[in-house]
Amino acid sequence: MKKLNRQNAGITQQHPVKILQFGEGNFLRAFVDWMVDVMNEHAGFNGSVQIIQPLAGGMGSLINEQDGLYHVILNGIRNGKSFSETRLITCVTGVVNPYEDFRGFLKTAENPDLKFVISNTTEAGIAFDENDKSVEVLPRSFPGKLTLLLHHRFQFFNGDPQKALTLIPCELIDKNGTELKKVILQYIQLWNLPGDFRQWIENHTTFCNTLVDRIVPGFPKETIGEIQQQLGYEDNLIVTAEPFHLWVIEAPERLRELLPAHKAGLDVKFVSDQSPYRTRKVRILNGAHTAMVPVAYLHGVRTVREAVDDTYIGRFIRETIAEEIIPTLDLPDDELKQFANDVIERFQNPFIKHELITIALNSISKYKVRVLPSVLEYINRKKTLPKRLVHSLAALICFYKGTWNNVSIPLNDSPEVLNFAKETWSSSSIQEIATKFLSNISFWDQDLTKINGLTDLVVVEMEKLISSQKS
Repeated sequence: MKKLNRQNAGITQQHPVKILQFGEGNFLRAFVDWMVDVMNEHAGFNGSVQIIQPLAGGMGSLINEQDGLYHVILNGIRNGKSFSETRLITCVTGVVNPYEDFRGFLKTAENPDLKFVISNTTEAGIAFDENDKSVEVLPRSFPGKLTLLLHHRFQFFNGDPQKALTLIPCELIDKNGTELKKVILQYIQLWNLPGDFRQWIENHTTFCNTLVDRIVPGFPKETIGEIQQQLGYEDNLIVTAEPFHLWVIEAPERLRELLPAHKAGLDVKFVSDQSPYRTRKVRILNGAHTAMVPVAYLHGVRTVREAVDDTYIGRFIRETIAEEIIPTLDLPDDELKQFANDVIERFQNPFIKHELITIALNSISKYKVRVLPSVLEYINRKKTLPKRLVHSLAALICFYKGTWNNVSIPLNDSPEVLNFAKETWSSSSIQEIATKFLSNISFWDQDLTKINGLTDLVVVEMEKLISSQKS
């Protein structure tokens, strides 16, 4: 079988490098680089991606062996029908490893065609490291490396405002662009870099807050032999992903033409405020996940897909989203309903086996962040309790009993939460257990027993669940 590279695949066309990308993992390659490839084909973007390996250990050499080529395979449900698509990605030029080629790393900043820096260095990646003391040594942190690179570009182009870049971080933290700018300014101060460079960053460099959404299971190790046989190439960088994709970028309107995703039919939104979209994702997608888990698990279901396909749980999820979560959100109703339909299709994806017990990690804190805001906003708007979300809360408390139908539940949470749950479930009455859970301010940042009628309804729902157990 032929190895995948540009010579064997007959790929000769090279676009100018317009994007520097910190991170070579599955997500960026199946999300951003896939989009760039689609834009090159359908929107005339005419751009390539040069990857910077952010850590000493990584996949850079493997990507370079394949000349940046790899396949993205999309599998899932789209518009109610099974969907599958394979695409050869040709827009990645290769990877520079700054730990092995420091000069080559700096040289990437000298490219006059460069427009964007995109990153995904995990949630912990956008952080200041005070041990990065000098510009003479490669900084350990991603923002430190980026500051060094931007400073080199500033010097090389003599502070030309036209050569400033647009930074689009994809790390899963709120206000990721704002955070990245803050850390870069800290490095400028730490390294005593000149004031005119600081002004170039503050006045001419664009920092975008973003929201990314696509499930990327990654390398298909179980079926790799079969897939490579079908492709006719030995591709060791195949990435599988779901068809759904959403990229919300908080940016000036001019960026829409520089990154013409809309012309390629991609779901990329350029907005003045991405927070409503973040709220939508957290409340509907993550909130439905979290609300569903204890209810479905106690019902005997073990995966997300089984839950959606189950008559009782499937109806519970759909009604919870439609009647108790969507009414708390402020985006256009048709957009919210479409997003909810997409969420259900994503949950039904037969190619992704999502175990409920995995999602159940730290369920108390997840309920506080993802579900409780819907409960509180529903009460605020409707002046009544959202019965299904409260049922989920009751199921959550029962879930933390640690056993159900005489079978133990492998709870995964902090020792403090697990110890509290164990101690509380040794209490004598359901009323007492519910009250202790709901009044625990360290769980909810407030005393939920103060919400009119909530404790009573939680107790009623807990009693129903407990009486329905198999003996």
